[in-house]
Amino acid sequence: MKRTILLLAIAILSLNCSFAQKQADVFVPIGKYIQLGDAEKLSAWFAGNLELDILGSVSACSKVQATQIMKDFFVNYTPKSFSIVHKSGKAPLTYAIGSLSAGGEKFRITLFVMTEEKGNQIQQLRIERE
Repeated sequence: MKRTILLLAIAILSLNCSFAQKQADVFVPIGKYIQLGDAEKLSAWFAGNLELDILGSVSACSKVQATQIMKDFFVNYTPKSFSIVHKSGKAPLTYAIGSLSAGGEKFRITLFVMTEEKGNQIQQLRIERE
């Protein structure tokens, strides 16, 4: 009986660790698409409606609108490098702060990602000059 309980506890802990690892990994592909300046692939992570704050211009927009806004941003500020400098939170809401070098300027990008049954989705994306 004790052995069964111990094995069950170990199984639950390993599932929780596995879930936490998947949460942390969500920012790897998102960061890759930001570094590449690929708004189309980045938009696969957008929620149906999300909030964008691009250089102080805040808008609640659809996935399609957000994709176009990000395309325009990447045209004006071609990314050279991007790195995640901080991650925090726990399911269902995690966030990351990254540093983007683009168009000869430095930007801070903040991403809020919600985990739902249909997967991880960016709920809010903020870009500010550093």
